[in-house]
Amino acid sequence: MRFDELNLEGVVLDGLDAMNFSETTPVQELTIPLILEGKDIIACAQTGTGKTAAYVLPLINELSKGQHLEHAVNAVIMAPTRELAQQIDQQIEGFSYFIPVSAVAVYGGTDGVAWEQQKRGLEKGADIVIATPGRLLSHIKLETVDLSHVSYFVLDEADRMLDMGFYDDIMLLHKQLPSSCQIVMFSATMPPKIRTLAKTILKDPEEVKIAISRPPETIMQTAYICYDMQKLGIIEDLFSQNHPQRTIIFSSSKMKVKELASTLKRMKFNVAAMHSDLEQSQREEVMKEFKNGHIDVLVATDVVARGIDINDIRLIINFDIPHDPEDYVHRIGRTARGTNGEGLSITFVAIEEQAQFKRIESFLNKTIYKIPIDPKFGEAPLYEPDKYAHLRKRKGRPFKTNNQNKHK
Repeated sequence: MRFDELNLEGVVLDGLDAMNFSETTPVQELTIPLILEGKDIIACAQTGTGKTAAYVLPLINELSKGQHLEHAVNAVIMAPTRELAQQIDQQIEGFSYFIPVSAVAVYGGTDGVAWEQQKRGLEKGADIVIATPGRLLSHIKLETVDLSHVSYFVLDEADRMLDMGFYDDIMLLHKQLPSSCQIVMFSATMPPKIRTLAKTILKDPEEVKIAISRPPETIMQTAYICYDMQKLGIIEDLFSQNHPQRTIIFSSSKMKVKELASTLKRMKFNVAAMHSDLEQSQREEVMKEFKNGHIDVLVATDVVARGIDINDIRLIINFDIPHDPEDYVHRIGRTARGTNGEGLSITFVAIEEQAQFKRIESFLNKTIYKIPIDPKFGEAPLYEPDKYAHLRKRKGRPFKTNNQNKHK
């Protein structure tokens, strides 16, 4: 469907035309009409499907009509992280180029100057506030923001916000909103806790579900069935044969992320770690360096990496198996972004991870190609997931190396 087939104002279409946006994505086609009708919705869609435009466009469309209060906060978009809040703010700036709509991004990890800038934007009544939950609550407690006139409340990556412990914050913010406020929730997954939140804060919602459980066919998915101690040697061999660029290595614990990044640095690879122990300014600097190519390999945890939105990631390595199959989809979905993108994913599967990997294959309804292990790394285990189903991965366990792969 084309954007000009939707009930959007001319100034909004002018902005889309200037940005060379003509065709809607599936999530935009399904959600924009519902939001324009004033319905509460819960939409299941992951990053990369065009979900930001799916809620931003109808918001600025309605605000462009001039029927809302001036110098009042009319829309609030909640995001789990500073990085996502910044990305949303940038998209709003682009889409509203021809529209007198004001927006301010409010997030933590900044200095006093940034706090004052955010405060001034809130006090002047920016039309749209993009905020992380904790920082917006801080402004509410200091009475620097009034949410009593908010007409639109959007929760982006709601599942991630709950994973990060923001449920109570969301409920406190919800109490500040007028009962007439339209609420839109976007979530990459739909676990029971999300459905419970939806039932609590949404009014007779429409549900939109975009098929997210299958990665793009443009991603070549592969795996190594190996012993834990063989993983690092295989990575070193891969990187020695083909110099790594635009590569993300995922691990499920920040301890392992730190250890793996440190070890790869000792091997003289250009690596940085991304985990929740870093200050916001440090995370921002790492992302900047990775985006501009000064860092070749990013080693990251799932929670932090969900905010990574870069179009030309070439390789995804799962150093260990993610918690659930949809996390696997999220991880490898960082590559092959865009319409013509291609990417490669490599997953290491240790003995105690085989049963979980089989669940991923079942979830995808796909047999993932198993790359034979080079004999120089020693004998590899057979892929016998049923045999090892009783084993459980020990969370946060440091990786091991065999003697020939030790590096001083």
